[in-house]
Amino acid sequence: MTQSDHLSGEKKANRLINESSPYLLQHAWNPVDWHAWNPETLQKAKDENKMLLISIGYSACHWCHVMERESFEYEEIAALMNKNFINIKVDREERPDVDSVYLIAVQLINGNGGWPLNCFALPDGRPFYGGTYYRPEQWLELLTRIVELRETHSSDLEKQAVQISKGLHKDPLIPAAAPQTSFTTELLNEAMGKWQYSFDLKNGGYRGAPKFPMPDNFRFLLRYYSFSKDKTLLNYISLTLEKMMSGGIYDQLGGGFARYSVDATWKVPHFEKMLYDNAQLISLYCEAYQVTKNQDFLKVASETADFVLAELASPEGIFYSALDADSAGEEGKYYVWTEAEFKEILGENSALIGEFYGLNGPGYWEEDRNILVRSMPVDHFCSQKNLDKAFFVNLLDHSRIKLLGARKKRVRPGLDDKSLTSWNALMINALADLYIATEDIKYLNHAIRATQFIIDHLVESDGSIYHAWKSGNRSIEGFLEDYSFFAGALIRIYQLTMEEKYIYLADQIVKYSISAFYDKEDGLFWFTDRKSPELFVRKKELTDNVIPSSNSMMAMVLFNLGQIMENDDYQRIAERMVKMMGENIRNYPTSFSGWAAVWFNLSVNYSEVIVCGDNAHNQMLRLLKEPLPVKIIAGSKGESTLPIFRYRYFPGNTRIYVCRNKVCKNPVTDIEEAASQIIENQS
Repeated sequence: MTQSDHLSGEKKANRLINESSPYLLQHAWNPVDWHAWNPETLQKAKDENKMLLISIGYSACHWCHVMERESFEYEEIAALMNKNFINIKVDREERPDVDSVYLIAVQLINGNGGWPLNCFALPDGRPFYGGTYYRPEQWLELLTRIVELRETHSSDLEKQAVQISKGLHKDPLIPAAAPQTSFTTELLNEAMGKWQYSFDLKNGGYRGAPKFPMPDNFRFLLRYYSFSKDKTLLNYISLTLEKMMSGGIYDQLGGGFARYSVDATWKVPHFEKMLYDNAQLISLYCEAYQVTKNQDFLKVASETADFVLAELASPEGIFYSALDADSAGEEGKYYVWTEAEFKEILGENSALIGEFYGLNGPGYWEEDRNILVRSMPVDHFCSQKNLDKAFFVNLLDHSRIKLLGARKKRVRPGLDDKSLTSWNALMINALADLYIATEDIKYLNHAIRATQFIIDHLVESDGSIYHAWKSGNRSIEGFLEDYSFFAGALIRIYQLTMEEKYIYLADQIVKYSISAFYDKEDGLFWFTDRKSPELFVRKKELTDNVIPSSNSMMAMVLFNLGQIMENDDYQRIAERMVKMMGENIRNYPTSFSGWAAVWFNLSVNYSEVIVCGDNAHNQMLRLLKEPLPVKIIAGSKGESTLPIFRYRYFPGNTRIYVCRNKVCKNPVTDIEEAASQIIENQS
């Protein structure tokens, strides 16, 4: 294919020009007649009896950009697509429901999937073939072959669609009936026995490449350590966090983590920075700091939060979704350095600072370019070079400021400026966790501001939620992830402010979730609202991946809220949900770590901790700092209408009640005494 095949003359906008998604807008000037996913588009396919070509990606996706440049901008390819298909572009972040169905379909066909995701379907939406990235000649050949098959062997496509649809309607992760089992730590011990075989004890994370941070996994491992006191496990967790923060996956200058590393040593990132990764990693590093008191962990958490506040915070106080991997048409160009650039910017200090950041050594990448890594910890580097640590840290800080100043003059990575309720909820939790660790009020204020924005603009009076906000407009009815994640964030903000409005709103959201998403037949929650009509199959999200599953998060919310509201129905639903996943936790712990966290709470004797009195806020904060994860904390400065505080407030003093199954020990006023009671409850 030559340049002459490319769209010539002045480009014309297609239908996507009226969309709000940054990813869809990236394709608004393609010659392909793209449609957005909506009822009108789906009806058009049926009316015209045309196959659907569903192309799914996200704005920060490097290979999505490549396929657009190579294929979707060419007239010859566009003409074939426009004549024979209803072409639909989908932002997987805006429409995770659509993405999930067609991703699973492609996985059933090929055994794997990813983005860009390109799936072919019959006019009614049932998929019959699909794949991921195709080179232009492959794509043209595939389009031609599918058109021929529709004309000559349409019955074969129908048979294939029937088989794939059967696979989509089945969910092997859901047992026929929940086993009648009790919650014990034996299951978790068995799961850990399998889990440890995947540990990379040299580089951290899991064996092999690519390497994803998987924060939900490591937050559970920290939780399990609190019970097992296995120093080998804690050393492995610490190794992983140290390797990540020293590698190229972490932005050594600007803070924040890239989505994953393509190699086994965390060196070469896939350069996009996602809100959901950075939010969860802030929480993970804060929790690890609470356990280890490693100041470097807290520093990384703070730097990452400051990156988010500087680069991803909107003027309204909520958070954008991502920064692109590419800038100036090249992946990673914004972040890499040559030795000559270091010399020009840092002068006589370039050799020393360059050695620390691995220039032409551990950080060398390709074509004289380097990805900045920390070649070794600061203490070791200073010892090796016989440098005064205070002097070197000061020099490093000044050099970092100079390098950042130079970097800001480069073409910046693209910003995905849509805001998603679910991802914002993760960031609210992260800021709350960082406030607990640092007591820096700015983090709590940012968390409260984002929370209030969502309440004001994305939550309806009946407790229903919208998924997305962009350019002053909300869109897309919320998915289970929006409900479970935001309800969890509301509980956290309540704990730090003791304003009961947050708990009552969380309760309202959960009640709506039960009415709109709950499946009484198996006790789990659908991903989409009962009112959502567009997909031919309705799915449940169960697997904890880079982001925990919406069902495991809902189970945790029900567990926590059930205690605070003394709502036994919530507890029963949570327990039934987790029992359904018991064997999955046992056999596939890395894919069910969110579920394992709820199982842990139910199998280890957790404590209900109630703080009442004038000094409740300070006592609450101190208790939240304690690395004792098996506790549910509620606090009030005065009389409260919440059930958990009934008969527990006495003016003039602050009491801490440590309870188990609603049976309380003698109230105490001292944090250390309360911590001892919590530990006693676990024995």
